[in-house]
Amino acid sequence: MDTTPFFTQDTIIFGILMLTLGFVFYTSTSKNKSWQKFYKYIPALLMAYMLPAFFTTTGIISPEWQTVNEVGEITKHKSQLYYVASRFLLPAALVLMTLSIDLKAVFNLGPKALIMFLTGTAGIIIGGPLAILLVSMVSPETVGGAGPDAVWRGLATLAGSWIGGGANQAAMLEIYQFNTKNYASFVIVDIVVANIWMAILLLGIGKSKKIDKWLKADTSAIETLKEKVSSYSSKNSRNPSLADFMVILGIAFVVVGASHWGANSISNFLSANFESVSDKTSAMSSFGSQFFWMITIATALGIVLSFTRLKQYEGAGASKIGSVFIYILVASIGMKMDLTQILDNPGLIVVGLIWMAIHVFLLIFVAKIIRAPYFFLAIGSKANVGGAASAPVVAAAFHPSLATVGVLLAVFGYVVGTYGAMLTAELMRIVAP
Repeated sequence: MDTTPFFTQDTIIFGILMLTLGFVFYTSTSKNKSWQKFYKYIPALLMAYMLPAFFTTTGIISPEWQTVNEVGEITKHKSQLYYVASRFLLPAALVLMTLSIDLKAVFNLGPKALIMFLTGTAGIIIGGPLAILLVSMVSPETVGGAGPDAVWRGLATLAGSWIGGGANQAAMLEIYQFNTKNYASFVIVDIVVANIWMAILLLGIGKSKKIDKWLKADTSAIETLKEKVSSYSSKNSRNPSLADFMVILGIAFVVVGASHWGANSISNFLSANFESVSDKTSAMSSFGSQFFWMITIATALGIVLSFTRLKQYEGAGASKIGSVFIYILVASIGMKMDLTQILDNPGLIVVGLIWMAIHVFLLIFVAKIIRAPYFFLAIGSKANVGGAASAPVVAAAFHPSLATVGVLLAVFGYVVGTYGAMLTAELMRIVAP
């Protein structure tokens, strides 16, 4: 089936995404009372995420599509915008947002961020088998199957993605040998359910003070960190010159280049010299992921630079430029969501929604007990479910200085992803009909 969208050129699609971001920021800062009332309830970040999803759903743009020629041959096409945003702009944003970070203040946030991350991981591990158990009582065929077609094997790939990331997901596909012909259905479940939860999290950011009050959370450490960064920025604030912008972009993209070079070198070295890394069925295979090392190196270099004189470029707007890159990434992530996919395989979507609901319920339960702020709940979840591409986006929505916290937890997610997913898979194997 031909699924060609109205616009297929990345240059045009990028223009549409930038028009969308321009519209969102223009209206969200407008003095018009109607817009002010609208954005009081709907955060600008959520609009930057949902409008591209709307364009994809209506066939105006698409992250991927296929064409059929006269003899019936199918050709698959893919937009490169998300790849560019996640591989070029994301590491650049991480560097610029980390440049002004106070590492001591990050550590002073305490153990609650890590507790919420581990709670999110636990929610995924127990959520999978519980979702299978609940759905099997009503519709056993939805979660049944045998051999390579067994649904629990496909859900194991979902566990890899939701605890770690793409590399962990690929590892689970290799380990449990799920039928690749049916794999697309589980990719859709991943995209739809994860993006629905992302939208809900973004909606909650606008109401974070009310949520924190309900959780009886102590946000003093977070506020102290934000105040330190804001204070430093205001003290060193200046009217940026062209030279400032060029130096800021120079810092960002030199680190991006170094991160890619380092990631390629480390990934190739480990894959060539350690069988456990090159073996896709190994729990260590995520260490062969170039994306994992790129994010790790970019964050590490950003932290190192925060101890140098380059930190002063925060006063010229380094984190603001980083925020621009983050919003472009948000728009490209939103473009990946087609709302009509919810109807493609409703049974599996229901399994995914129940699974995610258990993950969320456990996070809320623990947050209430330990009085963790909504910020820790949000990044604890996205460091699992969204990984390094989404966690800093959500963290930066609270404040640019908090992006590093999201990244550090997401990197940890890559490390434990395959192990956690294997435990989830074995539990699902036990309860599967």
